[in-house]
Amino acid sequence: MARKFLVVVDDSPEFEAALRYAARRARSTGGHVVMLRIIPPAASDAHWSGVREEIERQTRAEAEATLNTWAAEAAERSGATPVLLIERGEPQGCIRKVVGEDPDIKILVLAAGSSAPGPLVAAVVKQGAAFTGRKLPVTIVPGELTEKEIEDLA
Repeated sequence: MARKFLVVVDDSPEFEAALRYAARRARSTGGHVVMLRIIPPAASDAHWSGVREEIERQTRAEAEATLNTWAAEAAERSGATPVLLIERGEPQGCIRKVVGEDPDIKILVLAAGSSAPGPLVAAVVKQGAAFTGRKLPVTIVPGELTEKEIEDLA
């Protein structure tokens, strides 16, 4: 199977650079992009279970819409339909789960802003291989890269 590049789809301004880079690398290597949207863990208050279920449904619908919006761009840039995943929970645990279930994921692509690294980048730097649960290269893309710079690097 072709190598897969995992990108965490979030609302940060740097995310788009990570997606563009992963899609370009996938195109140049014959690989695929895996796009993971993480939604927060559900509340556990049984008293409000009906409200909780509606919030969870809306949150999932929003995650699907976000993934579908970015999937078109990923497909165009990579030349292949991306794999779309939604996981509920803490980001590190969700990434560890996805990576553990798919041995074809060979690279985790994250982006970092110029002012400070986000929580995922900071966790990767601090924990190393323990972050994903297996030895997996992590590419950290500067969020302010231009389209041309990404093209040259990927």
